[in-house]
Amino acid sequence: MTPTLVLAAHGTRSEQGERTLAALAEAVRRDRPGHRVELSYLEISSPLLAQVLPAVPGPVVVVPLLLAGGYHVHIDLPEIIAEHRPDALIAPKLGPHRLLTAALARALARSGLRPTDAVILGAAGSSDPAGLDDVRAAAHLLALRLARPVTAAFASAGTPTLEQAMDRLRSGPATRVAVASYLLAPGHFHSRLAAAGADLVSVPLGADPDVAALVWHRYDQARRLATRLIS
Repeated sequence: MTPTLVLAAHGTRSEQGERTLAALAEAVRRDRPGHRVELSYLEISSPLLAQVLPAVPGPVVVVPLLLAGGYHVHIDLPEIIAEHRPDALIAPKLGPHRLLTAALARALARSGLRPTDAVILGAAGSSDPAGLDDVRAAAHLLALRLARPVTAAFASAGTPTLEQAMDRLRSGPATRVAVASYLLAPGHFHSRLAAAGADLVSVPLGADPDVAALVWHRYDQARRLATRLIS
């Protein structure tokens, strides 16, 4: 039996954010017709992952809709799976990855990015240093794609903060500052990015085709790893 893909998003109080994540789940379904895909949340939104996992028959692969490491990737998600579906496979987090880089570059272009703009990769942040490093690695990939420096900055935990990065770039030679939203959906953290005073802020990654393709890539990775371990 082909394993069901269970998407595990963080959860949000934003109705627009929930609609965006539902659109992403639908884009994932369209990529592989006939595969069962379920959207769930770690907290706040419904249905919760803890409710979805026991209700899905047959094998399961959980793909975290999380862009970087941190508490939810390393603690919360494994604990929920261990309690409610210990036989499930857990795929790697989404980022960093070149498919996200392509989606970020497209979002910036649609927002009106100019060749002379300074660029910030704006992320939520984390108390986990490895999670911050994931974002910095994503910023490096975007810098290579755009052929200009990209500063990783954080709306909550992590340095530089969004405000610190904005102040530094405003004192430099660039006349404008652009923020690439390294978020999957609108909500609290994207509102923080939008309020930072940048000249443009790209939309969250959402249902971009490359994000949907990356979800299936992580799903396939988890299955291949499980096959190698068994053999």
